[in-house]
Formats: sequence, structure tokens, C-alpha cells
Amino acid sequence: MASWLNNIWEEVGKPFFQRPHKVQFAALCVRGTGDDKKVLLITSRGTGRWVIPKGWPIDGMDGAETAKEEAWEEAGVKVKHLGRKAVGHFTYDKILDDGTAQPVRTNVYRIDVKDLAEEFPEVSERERRWFSPKEAAELVQEPELREMLRQM
Repeated sequence: MASWLNNIWEEVGKPFFQRPHKVQFAALCVRGTGDDKKVLLITSRGTGRWVIPKGWPIDGMDGAETAKEEAWEEAGVKVKHLGRKAVGHFTYDKILDDGTAQPVRTNVYRIDVKDLAEEFPEVSERERRWFSPKEAAELVQEPELREMLRQM
């Protein structure tokens, strides 16, 4: 490869294609079993698309605790049981305020839901709804999350 082209690749191309992933933590909120199993989806604040509760790391909390906190803040989830190990992950590009895309790896923790609160921090900013895992898989945009839901 010509040295000028190699320089362009090293300075522009390689960093673009090898951007490091930021990490988020998400809650896969579930109720019921068997054919009665339902998954909680919420709308995103920016685009209104269906997503699961997720967010950036919170100081002093591990991934599972962060997922639990996001489920509370974004959906009013009261927890029956919190899975301490991630059940999977998905990746997506988060569009930042300046229009650039930041690759994000989102580790997913299962939460068995006891109840949903009527009042919670983001109640006026989001819609929440229960779906069968199959229905939820058709609504989310992230392929790896879609597959995770289909495998439930």
C-alpha cells in the first residue's frame, strides 16, 4: 500500500472501524411463565421506539444494580428477583448530540417483576407496555436483542 494511503488508513480509517465500545447496562423485565410470559418494553425519549430500560454505569453500582436502577427510573419496576449475571448483550450505535455515532455494548440483566409503580422518575417521558417475547422481538431494532427475546 502506498505510504500516503497507509497514513490515511492509520489516522482516519482504522480508528473509525475500531472505535472502542462504551458500556451500558439494561434490564430485561419479565413477568409470568410459559405461555403467559411477558416482557416489558418502554419507549425511548428521543425517538419513541420500543426499547428495554438501560443506561450508563452508575458510580458505586455493579451492572445488575445499575440495570435495576434504570428499570425503576425509566419504567417504575418493583423487583421480585434480580439476576446477578448478565443473560446476554447487544450492541448498537448511540447517536450523540453532535450527530456522531458512539458504539455501545449493552449487558442485559434479567429482572423478575413484582409490580409496576404508578409514579416513578420518568413517568411523563415514556410509555411502557407488556408484550409476549415474540411480539417484543418484532418491535425492537437491535438484532442481538431481537434474538435474545426470540430465545426466551
